[in-house]
Amino acid sequence: MIDLRSDTLTKPDSGMLQSILTASFGDAGRLDETGRGGDPTVNELEDYAADLLKKEAAAFLCSGTMGNSAALLTWCRPHDKVLIDRMNHTYRTEQFVFEPRFGQVEAVFCECGQNGFPIPESVERIMETEKIRVLQLENTHNAHGGRCLPMELHKRLYEIAKSHGVKVHLDGARLFNAALGLGVPVHEIAQYTDSVMFCVSKGIGAPFGSLVCGDQSFINELRLTQKHLGGGMRQAGVMAAPALYALKNLTDRLKEDHIHAGKMAKGLQNLKHIKPQEPVETNIVMLEMKDMDAEVYCRRLEEKGVLAGPVDGNRVRLVLYRGISDDDVERAIQIMQTLDGEIA
Repeated sequence: MIDLRSDTLTKPDSGMLQSILTASFGDAGRLDETGRGGDPTVNELEDYAADLLKKEAAAFLCSGTMGNSAALLTWCRPHDKVLIDRMNHTYRTEQFVFEPRFGQVEAVFCECGQNGFPIPESVERIMETEKIRVLQLENTHNAHGGRCLPMELHKRLYEIAKSHGVKVHLDGARLFNAALGLGVPVHEIAQYTDSVMFCVSKGIGAPFGSLVCGDQSFINELRLTQKHLGGGMRQAGVMAAPALYALKNLTDRLKEDHIHAGKMAKGLQNLKHIKPQEPVETNIVMLEMKDMDAEVYCRRLEEKGVLAGPVDGNRVRLVLYRGISDDDVERAIQIMQTLDGEIA
């Protein structure tokens, strides 16, 4: 079975697993007077991540959902307003911050262009009329096929936010894919944020965790939010060691996934029943269903040996990652071409 549902399916390699056996452990949840925990491997990971993004500090958390939630709940209080687009992953899928039972943060929606990114004029107009606490962005944008928020647009949105005293939080779950797609180091993206979350458990292949980076005072407060959310950890070096290994060794190889995604999209052009997205910028390919339901298509595809994920009624997502070989890509293309010819 060729599984293209998500890059969260990436498996740790032998070097990553070996890193666990040689790591030093301590009680990550027992904070000292400086706000640091007692696990040296977690501390090394956090320092390494902060240095990569050129932020003052970082915190290691269980997941991207916890990272985004902890960040927004640290910036916000109940009924504060977050400006966001409706297709942003934090609003569309994670939801916790915006639930009346839980986060009690209010979402305000900006207009987006055909590329799916916020329109600056809409963002500015809303900030002039609404009391916005945080502008939430996403890069790469999951629901729009791994598109990269252009640097000039990111800078413009950040400048608008700063002129209105609004914080900027970035859901950078696939931040390293975004950096590769834009041809810039990750810190150039991070410079236009007050806080940024990125995952180590997607394309770079660690089995667990995400990091949030920001200034020192923000991270100190975020650690308390993390604890309130049940995210305190003990000998977390077991998880931090493979994350650190991934950051040091596996970010450059993401270009292979981008090449595979481009090859996938090219091989699926000119079919009768599906249309691949254009352009493909990172490791995700969205398929638009021309005349059939996405779930039905995925069931037919599974019968032939390919797993894919329906996004909504007429879109299917394919995700490339380490573990999907060039032969897998070619075979998946052949299967989808064959299925396209069999669909009435």
